[in-house]
Amino acid sequence: MNSVLTSVPPYVLLAVAALAVLALPRRLGHAAAALATAFTFVQAVLLDDGGTGAHLATQLFGFDVVFFNVDQFSLLMGVVVGFLATAAVLYAYGTEAPTWVTAFALIYVSSTVATIYAGDWLTLIFFWELMAVTSTLLVWQYGGEAVRAGYRYALFHGIGGTFFLGAVVVHGASMLGSVPAAEIFLFSSTTGIHASATLLAAIGIGINCGFIFLHTWLPDTYPRPHVAASVFLSVFTTKTAAYVMYRAFPEGGMWLAYLGGFMAVYGAFFALLQYNPRRLLSYHIQAQLGYMLAGFGLATYVGEFAVTGGFAHLFNNVLYKSLLFMAVGVVIYRTGVEDIRDMGGLWRVMPVTFLVYLVGAASITAVPGFNGFISKGMVIDSAHEVHNYELLFGEGLLWWLLILGGVGTFMSFIKLGYYMFFHGSATLSPKDATPFQTAGMLLAGGACVFFGTPFTYGYLIDLMPFTAEVASELHPYSTSHLTESAWLMGAGFVGFFALKRPLGWLAHRMPDADAVTYPAVFYLARGSIWGVTELWAAVDRAVMNAVAAVEWTAMHPREALGRAGVDVEIRTGIGRSVLFLTLAAGVALFVFVLG
Repeated sequence: MNSVLTSVPPYVLLAVAALAVLALPRRLGHAAAALATAFTFVQAVLLDDGGTGAHLATQLFGFDVVFFNVDQFSLLMGVVVGFLATAAVLYAYGTEAPTWVTAFALIYVSSTVATIYAGDWLTLIFFWELMAVTSTLLVWQYGGEAVRAGYRYALFHGIGGTFFLGAVVVHGASMLGSVPAAEIFLFSSTTGIHASATLLAAIGIGINCGFIFLHTWLPDTYPRPHVAASVFLSVFTTKTAAYVMYRAFPEGGMWLAYLGGFMAVYGAFFALLQYNPRRLLSYHIQAQLGYMLAGFGLATYVGEFAVTGGFAHLFNNVLYKSLLFMAVGVVIYRTGVEDIRDMGGLWRVMPVTFLVYLVGAASITAVPGFNGFISKGMVIDSAHEVHNYELLFGEGLLWWLLILGGVGTFMSFIKLGYYMFFHGSATLSPKDATPFQTAGMLLAGGACVFFGTPFTYGYLIDLMPFTAEVASELHPYSTSHLTESAWLMGAGFVGFFALKRPLGWLAHRMPDADAVTYPAVFYLARGSIWGVTELWAAVDRAVMNAVAAVEWTAMHPREALGRAGVDVEIRTGIGRSVLFLTLAAGVALFVFVLG
């Protein structure tokens, strides 16, 4: 049994299932898709009992490559990606998503899983780029505004992939001499990406992580495709990027931790200004990634506890972020409305969706009893140990950034729930979620509760790397943690209703970076193209005019010399030839210098 598990890469089955979705009737195709994603989950769970190691190792272009690398980190990702993808397939079926949506989504999941299980930088960068292509196809499938947004999305990820590829090349070149040439790209050859490739890797991976000012593709793209496509998109690209960021920088660094802290605040702040529900959730992808990166960045300073907190938050975020996109997707699917100010009072007619939303909101805002409380608490506890920029009450800057991000998160989901389910009187009377939508949401929501209660959160830690080192240090339901959570929720609740009107005013007057970067890039590109084409046209005109002048002079030497003020009579063909060659040489020299 174990040999079968290790010999079948799950991404191959997922790719086959994508073809089956197109070839089979809709019900059978989605059943095949659900079985393939469920296999990914089950395989990762079973391999955790002793199947770790490098599998499907071979050579490519003279370099050692590993197509199926199984360790603590890739297995963790395999478990949550397989589980959530199964829930998302059920949801897509219940949302009447076209078969092309599910097929593209399965190819996208396949490339994601292949990236997760890559055992070397060459394999990883190949599937990383394939992930960008397949996710772009998933966006484009919907047509309309999604096409232009998908084009911008592709540009972002194409640029990021170029930087990342450069990092891989620099890494390989830097490793020559320290390890055998065939092994320079293997993960086992080094603790991470080579120091000489740090900047290239940080930018390349950082685009997918939603670094500040590199993040605008997130709220631009995810609100536009089919609601079922948004569920897949909302979790896989960014969480895989966080995972790869740890692969590249396993020893962390305060630059990464503080960048994560500022992302938590930035994303939460701009989420508060949104009235498109999927755009609001997209900003919170950036904010929640900030907590993950803060945990990874604190690896050197706090140790395994911070890294485990970062991975636990990654794991939990896949669950509750997809759950929130599902709940919001049901509302959009049933009402056709994508502005929360036009909703309201829906809790009476959509009780299942409302309860599911409460679970997702409680999880992302770290309410005790839900999974986000465990992982976010671990990251904040890790930041509590860092005091290199001490602020109020003896706490450091990083701790305050994460706390402010938490308050902003709580305010955001009070806002989203208030406008969708309570604001004003109900003017819409839609049906509630379909049975398969409900099944997908219950899978994700049940996991959010299971991994957060005081009695079962230990199962979450058991899935994490460094379990033995962390278990004895973790006390999430201590009095201090519960008190901190109560203060955070109180501040968020009061903050929203106190600032609701100013936030509404800011929403129309506080543009994000894309208000500058998108027009700037557009006009810079257009200006560059115009400059190049006009320069080419000028050169072309100059050359053609010079050639015409030479030809006319050779044919009419007496008139040419006369215009020059020279009164000479040319009687022989030899004279004409000499004159022609002299002028031709002059034109050739002119063209050479210009070129």
